[in-house]
Amino acid sequence: MTLWTSIALTGLSVVFLALVFSPLEKVFPAKKQKFFRPEWWTDLLFLLGQYLLWTGIVFEILFHLRDWIDTWMPAGFRASVAAQPWWAQAIEVIILSDFLVYWGHRLQHRIGSLWRFHSIHHSSEHLDWLAAHREHPVDTIYTIGLVNMPAFILGFPLYTLAGFIAFRGIWAIYIHSNVRLPLKPIRWLIGAPELHHWHHDRDRDFGNYANISPLMDIIFGTHHCPDHEPEAFGIKEPISRSYLGQMLHPFRRKMKSADKKS
Repeated sequence: MTLWTSIALTGLSVVFLALVFSPLEKVFPAKKQKFFRPEWWTDLLFLLGQYLLWTGIVFEILFHLRDWIDTWMPAGFRASVAAQPWWAQAIEVIILSDFLVYWGHRLQHRIGSLWRFHSIHHSSEHLDWLAAHREHPVDTIYTIGLVNMPAFILGFPLYTLAGFIAFRGIWAIYIHSNVRLPLKPIRWLIGAPELHHWHHDRDRDFGNYANISPLMDIIFGTHHCPDHEPEAFGIKEPISRSYLGQMLHPFRRKMKSADKKS
């Protein structure tokens, strides 16, 4: 794929997402917010970085990892998994990946070395469909690895994996969108923006670590969903508001900590 093709596809993706999610945010707004809200351009740079550079590098790493997994995972077991109906594969991957994502995400909030990178994602003070893309590439490697590990290990076919990745991507954008839908009867089963908005509360340990379904949060006691939106999103620590500053932020914190110890 050429650079110009990548740029064209990225442009089409941005237009598509804006056409899908902007009307939803207008009709069912969680908070009153302008389209070009503060730091909109910073988040656009994160989106462009993901679509044009970082995601491709991440998946290159993952596919090399898949080759390594192929050397020790029994071929017969993986063949039997791949022979299942697509709907059975989808259910298994969602359950397994949600379990891994829940605990991996919880660790991101508890372990300092992981939080340094994950805090970039939480630095957004305004949530919408574009804010979902604010993510440090190191954090992206960690998250996408967790999400896709079950599919890699169990040997799901590439077409199932591709569809799953696309679905997860759209879902991540949906739960970050500035939307509040009337889903109370089923919100214990299906994740919603209102749940993830509370995860982005300034309280780093508020909860709601699950992704597609809140069942893991319910089971492990970290599910919270007040009937109103958080007063403020973001993190308590000071951080640069620019794209470059946020990309360098995790390393600066590490260097400062090393200076204090020496």
